[in-house]
Amino acid sequence: MIYDITRPITPSLAVWPGDTPFDKQFAMRIADGESVNVTTLTMSSHMGTHVDAPYHFVDDAPPLEQVALTPFIGPAIVVTVTKAAGPLTPADLPGLDWSQVERLLIHSPASHKPLDKFAEDYVYPSPELADWLAGHGVILFGTDAPSVDDMNSKELPGHHALRRNRIDILEGLLLDGVPDGPYELIALPLKIVGGDGSPVRAILRS
Repeated sequence: MIYDITRPITPSLAVWPGDTPFDKQFAMRIADGESVNVTTLTMSSHMGTHVDAPYHFVDDAPPLEQVALTPFIGPAIVVTVTKAAGPLTPADLPGLDWSQVERLLIHSPASHKPLDKFAEDYVYPSPELADWLAGHGVILFGTDAPSVDDMNSKELPGHHALRRNRIDILEGLLLDGVPDGPYELIALPLKIVGGDGSPVRAILRS
């Protein structure tokens, strides 16, 4: 069974405050006598469900085309947390068999909020959790939240703690209706040279 855990990209999909909303314009239309339909897309590199490259938050860090693909395809665990906002710690994830967790996907109340409203309150990993994940061999932190830091943070401790621990970042998942448990994740970013991020089509396969 396949679960599509991607936020649909439409002009109404909420973006980070001040970021570029999605827009689609026809360059050619069959209705206008052309042989094909071709559209021009305008959107943020962090639109909807997306990958953060290290270059997003560190100026001399690897851009998107240098990011390894291994973290974005392989075994993953979906875990529901009841906390609605604030930093996550290991105590918020009780009962996990950490020997089975390679890619952690957090299902929070953010998956149940309107897609056209930016969720200002959401959960994000504490540096303590990032260190804990690294100690258990986790290589990807995925979340249905729009960021791995508080929206008002300028220091971005979550981003930097995950990078320090060599854990890649997948944000903006949509996990409504997905049962907790193990899956195969496929969420490959585009090969954008010099890119700071990329939308993905994320799926889980049972």
